[in-house]
Amino acid sequence: MKKSLIAIAVATASLLSAQLAVAQDAPKARAEVKKEAADAVKAGKIEKGEGAAATAKTTGDKPRADVKKEAAAAEKAGTIEKGPSLASTKASEAKRADVKKEAAAAVKAGEVGKGPDVKK
Repeated sequence: MKKSLIAIAVATASLLSAQLAVAQDAPKARAEVKKEAADAVKAGKIEKGEGAAATAKTTGDKPRADVKKEAAAAEKAGTIEKGPSLASTKASEAKRADVKKEAAAAVKAGEVGKGPDVKK
């Protein structure tokens, strides 16, 4: 009985001493963490703010108005081609009724399937 009491006392003492050792490394206060972060930002070790690491700059050095002027001048001079507009990307100029007639004729001729036959 004495041995078990002594063993329990020793175990309790070792647990308490381990907790005291951990407690000495108490977490830093919020002010300390903020000060360290500010110092790191000033030193250039980390960037200010939350989020992902900084990405490469995606915008140019020139203002938008200057870039638009240069593009318009180059287009006018013919050194670059104008890109497709929304109007030129239309699939077809045919009327809906004409397309429906063509589709019905194709189905009737057996060129394309209708309904569940289309996926076969």
